[in-house]
Amino acid sequence: MAKIAVEQSLTQVKDALESKGYEVVTLKSESDAKGCDCCVVTGGDVNVMGIQDIVIEGPVIDARGLSADQVCEEVDSHLH
Repeated sequence: MAKIAVEQSLTQVKDALESKGYEVVTLKSESDAKGCDCCVVTGGDVNVMGIQDIVIEGPVIDARGLSADQVCEEVDSHLH
């Protein structure tokens, strides 16, 4: 199953993804995303300086305004 990095504050999303069989790691820093197939973030941190370092090749899903189930659907659709 795919490895998903989930931002620390998204505990309901983490639990929902684990219940679907995904391997979930807590996303606290950039290095936590390495080796992951997908990342789920809150979108709260805006890149003010415009610096973009690519850490993963997979999708980054913004969970703002989405339920845990909706985030799981997004992950499923991006990875399958």
